Amino acid sequence: MLSRDAAAQVSRVLTEALPYIQRFTGKTIVIKYGGNAMENDELKNSFARDIVLMKTVGINPVVVHGGGPQIGDLLQRLNIESQFIEGMRVTDSQTMDVVEMVLGGQVNKDIVNLINQHGGSAIGLTGKDAGLIKARKLKVSRHTPGMDKPEIIDIGHVGEVSSVNANLINRLVSDDYIPVIAPIGVGTDGASYNINADLVAGKVAEALGAEKLMLLTNIAGLMDKEGKVLTGLSTTQVDALIADGTIYGGMLPKIRCALDAVQGGVGSAIIVDGRVPNAVLLELFTDTGVGTLITNQVREA
Repeated sequence: MLSRDAAAQVSRVLTEALPYIQRFTGKTIVIKYGGNAMENDELKNSFARDIVLMKTVGINPVVVHGGGPQIGDLLQRLNIESQFIEGMRVTDSQTMDVVEMVLGGQVNKDIVNLINQHGGSAIGLTGKDAGLIKARKLKVSRHTPGMDKPEIIDIGHVGEVSSVNANLINRLVSDDYIPVIAPIGVGTDGASYNINADLVAGKVAEALGAEKLMLLTNIAGLMDKEGKVLTGLSTTQVDALIADGTIYGGMLPKIRCALDAVQGGVGSAIIVDGRVPNAVLLELFTDTGVGTLITNQVREA
């Protein structure tokens, strides 16, 4: 039996969560899951419980996952050297086979199984299923001193999203499934493409007209130059932070993905600290949250 203080705390938590549950009931939330949020069993189980609870209270989660560390581990075991250009893995045919094996097989099915063990009905997909993610080859340009124009670099089977089959996802969601999507696309010629999971999550959120895009990462959120977490940012404010150098390096692609999603019609995008247990629920259902919120307004309505 709960003590009076414990019961009061539970009551406060539920009371705080109620308006958020009411607000998001029936809405679609796209969550990019990967990296540090996959680090240990506690975080994995907490993520799965969060997703099942969302579905149970009437919210529609759609999960897009990465798996870079797992790909790197298997490539190393197979003595296949990993090479990166402009932060992207060079993906020849042999490497693409490993990417499909790890993302479409091991990682995807592990996430599906974990969600199902916690009472959900998850179903795993890659972009090749029913033409879910149509892709085109990503062209990478690099400009070095002394060159008149940028060098175009071929990094193999690395792609970008050209279209998303939203009807397939919506049909699964309406049948009470939780889609779990591996970021592998298919070209018009049938070739497979490895696509950055943040980019896939953003394009999926746009195609679905999602209420929110949540990008789980390994930092507390977007920080200012003094190391304080920023939140409640408009797209204009984010552009200014990029221009003055506050946002730079590895955070830039993630932020640009969030900006593109919001400007493409997604209600808001959130950079979430995936190292925090129950980070998804804390961001959705509490007043303070655990990340950086980006919207088209200065303050969310």
